[in-house]
Amino acid sequence: MSRSHWRRWPALLAIGAALVACGPAPQAPLNSPVDRTTSTPAPASATARPATLDIPAIGVHTGQIVDLGLTASGELEVPKDARTTGWFTGSPAPGDIGPAVLAAHVDYNHIAGMFNRLKDVHAGDQAIVHRADGSTVVFTIYRVDRYPKSAFPTDEVYGDTAAPELRLITCGGAFDRASRNYEDNIVAYAKLTPLG
Repeated sequence: MSRSHWRRWPALLAIGAALVACGPAPQAPLNSPVDRTTSTPAPASATARPATLDIPAIGVHTGQIVDLGLTASGELEVPKDARTTGWFTGSPAPGDIGPAVLAAHVDYNHIAGMFNRLKDVHAGDQAIVHRADGSTVVFTIYRVDRYPKSAFPTDEVYGDTAAPELRLITCGGAFDRASRNYEDNIVAYAKLTPLG
């Protein structure tokens, strides 16, 4: 699939209901931070995978972003520990046309997750993606919503966009102790910030 012509996967219908199953679980080793000093602002160009993410307003400074695919049942894979952020590789790379999707836990194994404060971002806050090619793309958040997992708006979150956008996704709402999952998802929507 060409990332410059983003198309929704049919399996995305299954993703909405089970996206980012946050909650207590065995902890895996953490990723190491990467050096951000070599990143320089650059216009969005050919596909370059995301390396790290900063959201200054809520103190997010990720380590190396990992790849997330789909499980055998068609659900989005989730990061293996509280402090890891993942990029859904079925979505465009940040800076390419369409909605790039990054996901992280709100908490995991009683440890605050990388997106623990995602619900606290506001319109106008920035999400800065440092890419593997050394370039940086900046997105401006324009909306934050909470959805019941049973009514996740798959088309709205994953649907085509005319320009590069970013979706940041985690869990939220009440924690269901029986299922060991949160009942809702938090989604922050952001648009690429023009240079200059």
